[in-house]
Amino acid sequence: MKGKIQCLLVDDEPMAIDILKTHLSKIDKVNIVGTCRNATEAFNLISNEQVDLIFLDINMPGISGISFAKTINSSIKIIFTTAYREFAVDGFNLHAVDYLLKPISYERLLDAINNYSTIHQKSSSLISENEEHLNFIFIRVDRRMVKLIFEDILYIESLSDYLKIHLQNKEVLVVRETITNISEKLPSQEFLRIHRSFIINTSKIDSYNNEEILIEGRSLPLSRSYKEQVLNYLNNFQ
Repeated sequence: MKGKIQCLLVDDEPMAIDILKTHLSKIDKVNIVGTCRNATEAFNLISNEQVDLIFLDINMPGISGISFAKTINSSIKIIFTTAYREFAVDGFNLHAVDYLLKPISYERLLDAINNYSTIHQKSSSLISENEEHLNFIFIRVDRRMVKLIFEDILYIESLSDYLKIHLQNKEVLVVRETITNISEKLPSQEFLRIHRSFIINTSKIDSYNNEEILIEGRSLPLSRSYKEQVLNYLNNFQ
């Protein structure tokens, strides 16, 4: 697996969060993106950050972990954490990677992380085998599924829970989707995330420097958190 597993911890009990953080700090291949007390906070975070895996409590005030899991993109995997065995069937029906009963031991958590790694490697292999044959996806625009050809995309702009997809023909599609979710559907060798709010089609770049990328007269900001990755990629073409 390339890079660290970007993990989000969601639990309304501070002690439960602390136990997970302590265990996960011992695993080199894991990075904790953030911690949230409820589903609302978690949704806001995954809309703006890359998250691979969520450790998700089930019995939380407001929106339950089960309900929240049904709303997120399937590319983000779930490991449920709970004190209640009776939720196990619901959890596995949602294709959860694992189901951990509290109190969670380090050994049991490590086993769950290894389960995730195995699933991720199999999924990545399937994607790499099929990716070169795909040149489009279908996206929902209003009440219709619209064909989106990768070559037509100039760049994608995030507006909280919505995206503006700027196309070669000057058309702009507005869709209800997060930038993290759509990035999982785009071929990684053609599209780069340059900012928490922007993904670009690298073949459409007119010019760039350390602060911005120019595409058809539009200046797009290159953020500090993505700068090194983007510039390393673009330097390969010099």
